[in-house]
Amino acid sequence: MFSTRLAPWFIIIATVLMSLSVIAAPPKEIFWDDLIPEGHEQISNQEAANHDGDDKNWVQPDLDAPVVKALDGKSVSLPGFVVPLEGNSEVITEFLLVPYFGACIHVPPPPPNQIVHVKIKNGVPIDSLYDAITVTGTIKVESHKSELAQTGYTMKAVGVAPFEL
Repeated sequence: MFSTRLAPWFIIIATVLMSLSVIAAPPKEIFWDDLIPEGHEQISNQEAANHDGDDKNWVQPDLDAPVVKALDGKSVSLPGFVVPLEGNSEVITEFLLVPYFGACIHVPPPPPNQIVHVKIKNGVPIDSLYDAITVTGTIKVESHKSELAQTGYTMKAVGVAPFEL
């Protein structure tokens, strides 16, 4: 039989163990396909990216592209490429994370569910925009609109590292 004198200690120990398991849990590694709901036929425009200044090339496709609501508030790591938005010559503090090099710079931008608006508090140096990185942080299902594109997700980053296969 369970003693009522042990009950408070049992609750305290269980709470501490659950807290430690949450803290110790590594971020979930996700990829760009994970940002597209199962069954949604995604429009791909990567092949259309170019330098042509024609207005039709600046139109972002599928602005109503659905997002994966189950990702909201999750700790994740996602590889991609940087499109800088805020920062200086040393570090960037805000950027778009995109699935392929040149997205949002070489028009048209990908659909919103394939762009993540990232903020990192103290900034991070980015050596080369040509290199893929992996961003770790808390992803939110939340739209953000900038001059370059509309996003379907935002992320509060806690780390950025070079992408490794």
